[in-house]
Amino acid sequence: MRGQTKKIQKKHKKGQKGFTMIELILVMTVLGILAVMALPTFYDLTSNAKTSARDGIIGGVKGGINMFRSNALSNGTTPVVPADLDTIAAYPTTCGNGVTPAGSAPCFGNVLQDTVTSNYWVKSAALTYTWAPTVGAAAAMTCTYDTVTGNFTCI
Repeated sequence: MRGQTKKIQKKHKKGQKGFTMIELILVMTVLGILAVMALPTFYDLTSNAKTSARDGIIGGVKGGINMFRSNALSNGTTPVVPADLDTIAAYPTTCGNGVTPAGSAPCFGNVLQDTVTSNYWVKSAALTYTWAPTVGAAAAMTCTYDTVTGNFTCI
C-alpha cells in the first residue's frame, strides 16, 4: 500500500497532472458525433410544433362552431350555425395582429374566445382559410366552412 502511494506522489511531483491531448480529442469527437445525431431531432421539433398549433386551431374552430350550434338549439334561436367565422370582409387577409401587414385582422373571432393572430393563417376567399407556415410550402392546408351544415373541413 505504501509503495502505491509513493508512486502516485512521484507522478504528481513530476508535473504530470490533468488529461492528455489524446483523451481530450477523443472526448471532443464523441461529443461531436452525439451533437450531429441530435440535430435532426431539433429541426423536426419546430415542424411538429407548427403542425400541432395548426391542428389545435382547427379543433378549436370546430368546437366553437358546435358550441354556437348547441347554444342556438337550446335557446331556439336562428341561425343554428354562424353565418361567418369572423368579420373579415377583404381577402386575402393575413390573420395577423392588425398592425403588420397592414389591413390584417384576427381570424375566427365569431367562434373562438381568443382570436387567431398567427401570420400562418390567411383568409384566402369567402369562408376559406389557408394555413401555410412559409410561402409556397408543401405543407399548406386549405380549410373551408359550409354555412348550411356548419362543417369546417380541411384538406
